[in-house]
Amino acid sequence: MNSKLAEAARKYHALPQPGKIEVKPTKPYSTQNDLTLAYSPGVAIPCLDIQKNPSQAYDFTSKGNLVAVISNGTAVLGLGDIGALAGKPVMEGKGLLFKIYAGIDVFDIEIDEKDPDKFIEIVKSIAPTFGGINLEDIKAPECFHIEQTLKKELSIPVMHDDQHGTAIISSAGLLNALKIAGKRIEEARIVVSGAGASAFSCTKLYESFGAQRSNIVMIDSKGVITKDREGLSEEKAYFATDRTELKTLADAIVGADVFVGLSRPGVLTQDMVRKMAPNPIVFALANPDPEITYEKAKEARPDVLMATGRSDYPNQINNVIGFPYIFRGALDVRATAINEEMKKAATLAIAELASEPVPEEVSQAYGNVRLHFGPDYFIPKPVDPRLIVRVSTAVARAAMASSVAQKEITDWEAYEGELMARLGQMNHLMRRLHDSARQAPRTMVYAAGESDTVLKAAVEVLYQGLAKPIILGDESHIQDMAKHDDLDLAGIQIINHRSDAFKETRHRYAQLYAEQNWRKGGTFREALDKMYDPNYFGMMMVQNQDADGMLTGLYSNYSYLSEVARSTVGLAPGHNHFATMHLVTLKSGPLFLVDTLINRNLSAESLVDISVLAAEKVRCFGLQPNIALISFSDFGSDDAESSCEARRAVALLHERYPDLSVDGEMQIQTALQLAQRDAKYPQNKLKGKQVNVLVFPRLSAANACYQLLKAVGNADEVVGPIQVGLARPIYFADHDASVKDIVNITAMASLDSNACIVG
Repeated sequence: MNSKLAEAARKYHALPQPGKIEVKPTKPYSTQNDLTLAYSPGVAIPCLDIQKNPSQAYDFTSKGNLVAVISNGTAVLGLGDIGALAGKPVMEGKGLLFKIYAGIDVFDIEIDEKDPDKFIEIVKSIAPTFGGINLEDIKAPECFHIEQTLKKELSIPVMHDDQHGTAIISSAGLLNALKIAGKRIEEARIVVSGAGASAFSCTKLYESFGAQRSNIVMIDSKGVITKDREGLSEEKAYFATDRTELKTLADAIVGADVFVGLSRPGVLTQDMVRKMAPNPIVFALANPDPEITYEKAKEARPDVLMATGRSDYPNQINNVIGFPYIFRGALDVRATAINEEMKKAATLAIAELASEPVPEEVSQAYGNVRLHFGPDYFIPKPVDPRLIVRVSTAVARAAMASSVAQKEITDWEAYEGELMARLGQMNHLMRRLHDSARQAPRTMVYAAGESDTVLKAAVEVLYQGLAKPIILGDESHIQDMAKHDDLDLAGIQIINHRSDAFKETRHRYAQLYAEQNWRKGGTFREALDKMYDPNYFGMMMVQNQDADGMLTGLYSNYSYLSEVARSTVGLAPGHNHFATMHLVTLKSGPLFLVDTLINRNLSAESLVDISVLAAEKVRCFGLQPNIALISFSDFGSDDAESSCEARRAVALLHERYPDLSVDGEMQIQTALQLAQRDAKYPQNKLKGKQVNVLVFPRLSAANACYQLLKAVGNADEVVGPIQVGLARPIYFADHDASVKDIVNITAMASLDSNACIVG
């Protein structure tokens, strides 16, 4: 290991505090009453309830979301038997992965005991604490006995991830690789290099999917495991071949369809790969150095389908694709075991996911590499946000179907929403927004059609069923870009609004535009010139009801777009302003920030108008708006102009809209810290309510606030800008908008078209 990596690793684990995980309270603890409930005497009540009904431990404690990562340190990563204490950093790391990928809490437990029966007794004695047990880094053959015994004697899920995690991911990869190679698993000749815990579990799972034991050859440190060898363990005897003429890997590999390496670096040579069958499949999974390098395998056989355990090559066999979500699904139905049906369900869910279009954020995480099902992508990437839903749901369903679930899930759509909320990539609110868009997909125009980001977003929008995209721009150029980026534009309409084919349309839109703006000195000739601009043309498409909404903004400044929008679609009836807001999803819930892009200095009347518009939009999200007008002062503590305007706006809002939940002016911390606000200002109109809308009197403050939250990562997600106040759905994207941002904004635009979120 190089010195720079070693030093960085030490700093990472030591600073700013030692270790990678910590325990945090989930209940209030600031008052004596809190402590009375948390401990004595209040804690006696749930204790007695659990004594009467043990299943209530899931209701009153963290048991249902708590997994033990347990090891004795006898087979740590590639380090071997380094002992329980030395293995602790690995177990903490496993806990971190459980938490960030599936929202599961972990206690890592290092047991200094190598006797398997004593180890079993220790684990059994602490098992009541947990909803599941992940055995980790325990050497073979003891790991088989330990896992099998614990699975028999405990009524919670137990899984040795070194065995089954690798088996599940490699099985998913193998099924897909065979599909690409045009081969059937029932006929595939498989050579397995290695005879440890992973090798046996992998090969058994391959067999459950149709691999024939007569077509499997397993090799250990002594050579091919044959039936005439004496002293074989039960596991080795199971896979011993009757082909006694085979002695070495070089013998076994001739004509093989599949090589699975779970052994040591360098055992597979280029010459061996050349002797494999056409379209050979090579899974070289020794870590960090595989049985053969990716480069050497490809050089020997360009037709090879290759997977390794490394993240810097295609098709990584990474257990994190499986174990967090397998335990998530098992915990959520309070399963008494992780059985074969659940493992097979996880395998198929992972395999199927790889054949679907890849989300843009996944491609971006890997350097904008174009990913699509094929030789270089037949296993999902670990960062794929869809894994938690697909795998956890499949496992939970399989647990119920195989009668090991103690809790039934009936609303699977709601369960999927809960899973996404745990992930933090899209909370329940955003899921409902997307579901609303899918129920009535609208026609959406994208102005910056010759942008890579817009093209990718349009493809994703169509795939998700959120809208029917129309892209403005030169068709041949757009098609060339799509070909370069490997994008399928089938189903997406491309309009070259400058071409002769749309001359009549430009004239029609110019006539309508001139009629709308004749009192502003505009002429038909001037209007016609404007129709060559994609922003004018696109907005007039919406105004003329040739499209339902439009997204623009990547290449134009907001003041210009604001003027175009006002002169084309105009303002909503009864309003004199329009504005934008950003939705920030925090752990405490959604928070809307207004006005983040359009209005620079707002008068009291402007603040009233924008507050009412924001309230209407927030209600469309199915939320009750609780609005705070923000300043650097609290309820009259300063007479600066912005504070006075906010104060006058609040007075007008209370007078004109007495049912609207709004107050101010106030500082951000006053608005968001409910208890402190109500204690200090008990007469405030928001008393007892959590503020979810912040209206700023200055654009600079609103914009800086959302940019800060986005930059420092304090928000789970920042979505927007969300337009309020225009007569039709014209949305402006941020200049640096990602594909994911544009997809979300498209769903937002459909919110206007569909009136409100459904559900």
